[in-house]
Order: sequence, then structure tokens, then C-alpha cells
Amino acid sequence: MRRRTANSIEPQRTRPMKITSVETFVITNRRILLKISTDTGHYGWGEPTLEGWARPIEAIVEQMANYLVGQDPRRITHHWQVLARGGFYRGGPLFGSALAGIDQALWDLKGRALGVPIHELLGGAVRSKIRIYAHAGGRSGHTGSPERARMLVEAGYTMIKVAPDGQVGFVDNADYLDRFVADVTELREAIGGSVDFGIDLHGRFSVPMSRRALPLIEHLAPAFVEEPLRPEHSELIGSVVDSTSIPIATGERLYTRTEFRAVLEAGVAVVQPDLSHAGGISESFRIATQAEIYDAQLAPHCPLGPVALAACLQVDAAVPNFLAQETVIELHDQQPGRGLELLTNPEVLAPVDGYLPVLTGPGLGIELDEDVIRSQVATEPLAPGSPTWFYPADDSFAEW
Repeated sequence: MRRRTANSIEPQRTRPMKITSVETFVITNRRILLKISTDTGHYGWGEPTLEGWARPIEAIVEQMANYLVGQDPRRITHHWQVLARGGFYRGGPLFGSALAGIDQALWDLKGRALGVPIHELLGGAVRSKIRIYAHAGGRSGHTGSPERARMLVEAGYTMIKVAPDGQVGFVDNADYLDRFVADVTELREAIGGSVDFGIDLHGRFSVPMSRRALPLIEHLAPAFVEEPLRPEHSELIGSVVDSTSIPIATGERLYTRTEFRAVLEAGVAVVQPDLSHAGGISESFRIATQAEIYDAQLAPHCPLGPVALAACLQVDAAVPNFLAQETVIELHDQQPGRGLELLTNPEVLAPVDGYLPVLTGPGLGIELDEDVIRSQVATEPLAPGSPTWFYPADDSFAEW
């Protein structure tokens, strides 16, 4: 016979909870929010943005909502499996992004219902603060802006990222190589040796161009070179890894554990899933765990708004193999119109010396102003998505 002690606690019956609505808010072609509400008054927010494809994402979320309404929102993994696999066709940026926003909202809702931040539900925080990095671009025809880089360092950032501006040939000429090396050298001189920098090649280099160019900047010690190849050439990335001592990062256009497995086995050092594209918090946490097996670190891609950023920060707090968090929001300059206008508590995203404190509020740890969100919903046709580039010599398509 089992004996009860004074410390024994009988399990409590969980109060029933059902999803009553899934609302989407299309603000721009680069910002969509969704809200999941329940019959108990609990709710959660997500950001299912796929840059340039807002209306298709809205339609997919609406179709997925047909399944969700009436369900218990706390069965996150079960719903993830149904939505990821139940439509027979699966994966890719559209399905992955719609699912990602829903997944973020379900985690936010569950954290709010329990009164804890999401990272507590993922096993608890493994760090007290989270390193962030910002972009130091803006100089036409060059790789990075030394002036903006210095400004960011003065604002406290210990890491920045730059990208080449303009088209890159399959194997570009000596003038391009000289300019690329000179730009990266100038950047290193501008920020000093104690600040890290990454270089985002945005899939613009080929295998031979990578093998030619990257050894020329090894002495400048970049923290990583990101996405040297287009995602459809991911199976070739091992030859780039083997050609240089610079850590190779990739993953913003990969969406599942299966896709990340191939690049991890090829030896990439940093994985960069986007929590608004790669299945949300659930799948990105699994990708981070998978990466740990390969001695690779996590640096989530996040060129989006505060909801997506907060989702990243919750995962960043909980995984041991975290490197740094990207943001395009001017967190160091919290003025109106700088990217935090949707929040009622923007102060929780105020960096100190290039780090953000671990968010401690329930769910995502941020509070949204629903009135502001509703006032910004797009009523006019959306602006186009990413730019389209062409080589000036012959007007053929060039990778942006």
C-alpha cells in the first residue's frame, strides 16, 4: 500500500480551455501578427511573417485556424504535428512561416496561463543575459559602413554584422576581391580587435568564389561568414567549410531538422534558423539541440519585429549552445518609430553593453498594444517584397 506523506500533492484537475479565434493582422509585407484567443480569456501572440508574402501567409493561417478553433491550446506539440504533417504536403517557407507564428502564439498563451516565461517551460534559463548584434551596412557598393560600425560599438554592441552591397559574379574579378578585402580590413580597424563581426554573403557567392575570397580575410578573424551559398546548394557547403578557418554559418532559408542535418554533417559552425520561418519555437529548439551534437552554435535569424525577437530570446535563454542574437530593431535608441512602437513595455528590450537581460514576464515576456496593432492594419495594396537585381553587363538575374 502506497503511503501518503505530508509533502504529497494530489494532482489538480486542469480547467478546460478551448481556442475561440485565430486573428491575423497584416501591417506590411514584412510584418504580420496573429493572436490566438480562448474561452477562458487567455491569449497568445505570434509573428508568422514571411517577408514579401504577407497575403499568402494570411490565407494559410486562416486555413490552419479551421483545425485550431475548438482545440485545447496547451497541446502544443500535438498541434504542431497535425499542422506540419496533416495536410499531406509539408515544409517550405510558406507552411513553415504560418506554422511558426501559430507555434509562437501557443507558447505565449501557455506561458501566460501558467504565469511563467517560455524559457521556463523549455527547461529554464542557462544564462543571465543574451548577447545581441546589429547591422552595420549602408555604404553603397561596399561591405559594411565603418562609421555605423563605430557608432554601434559606442552604443555598447560587442558584435556587428555586415554584408556586401551589390551583385557578385560567379568568380568575380581582382578589383572586386581587392575592394572586398579592403572593406573588411577597414571594418576591423574601425571596431578594434575586441569586437566581433560577421559577414552575411546572402547566398551571393559561389563555391569557387568562396574558396578564393574567404582565405584572404582569415587574418581579420571574422566571427563567422553567413550563407556563402544559396540554400539550394547547401549540400555543397562542406567544400567551403574545408577551404577556410573562418566559421561558416547558414540556415535562414532552411526550415526543418532534416534540412539542418545535412549542413551540420558538412561541418557548419553556426546554425541560423528563423523562428518565424522554421516551425517556430518548437522546431527551432529541436534544431538547437540537434546542433549541439555537432558542436555547432545557435544564432537565430531575425530581421523582423519585436514578437519574433522575443520568441528568439526565449529560445536563446534556454539553449546551452547559443552564440548571439540578430536584431534589426534599433534597441539602443528607443525612440518612437524605431521598431518598438507596438509594445507597452519596450523597456524590457533595452540593451546594456550589447546584452539584453533574460525576459522574465509571462509567455514571450513582452506586452503588445492591441489598439496600435489594429490601427496599423494595412488597408491599401502592400508594397513589393525583396528587390530584384540584374547584372548590368547583360541584364541577367543576380542574387539579392
